Amino acid sequence: MIWYSVMPFDPIGMFQEDQTAVTSREIRVEGILMEVEPLAEDQAKIVRLLECGLQDYLNPRYTPGSIIRYIPTVKNEAKG
Repeated sequence: MIWYSVMPFDPIGMFQEDQTAVTSREIRVEGILMEVEPLAEDQAKIVRLLECGLQDYLNPRYTPGSIIRYIPTVKNEAKG
């Protein structure tokens, strides 16, 4: 298919559906709520910090793009 347009190709490509969409998750680490992308069974990459103190933005451990250890668990809540 040939597409003639005055728009650059990159914005046109964003309207196509992405088949390799990565699901991100929100987790809390040491009181900091962050968005992460799971990479392997026990690793995740920090996407962004969502809820934290101002000093946490300066902590190199929580820099977006950093790899952290991530082991999903199921929380069992007792009903009573």
